[in-house]
Amino acid sequence: MDDELWDVILDDYNLRELQREAARAISTMKADNDSIYKFNKVAHHNSQLWYRAVIKHYMEEHGGLPSEMGPGVNVKLMLDD
Repeated sequence: MDDELWDVILDDYNLRELQREAARAISTMKADNDSIYKFNKVAHHNSQLWYRAVIKHYMEEHGGLPSEMGPGVNVKLMLDD
C-alpha cells in the first residue's frame, strides 16, 4: 500500500488508538538510536505524527496494523481492556 492509503486508514484513529498501535509496533522493533531517529526525523516535535510514522513503518513491513498482524499481535499492553 502507498503512504496516502495508510494515512486514510489512520485518519479514523483517535489519539489513544494511535498510541496503542504505536506502542505495539515500537515494542517489536530494534531498540537503538538509528531505529528511533528515523521517526524523529519525520515528526519533529509532533507526537501524533511520530505515532503515525511508527505505525506506517510497521504496516509497510508487516502488511497491516500491529494489533491485527505480525509480531505486534502478541504484544500485551498493560492498559489493554
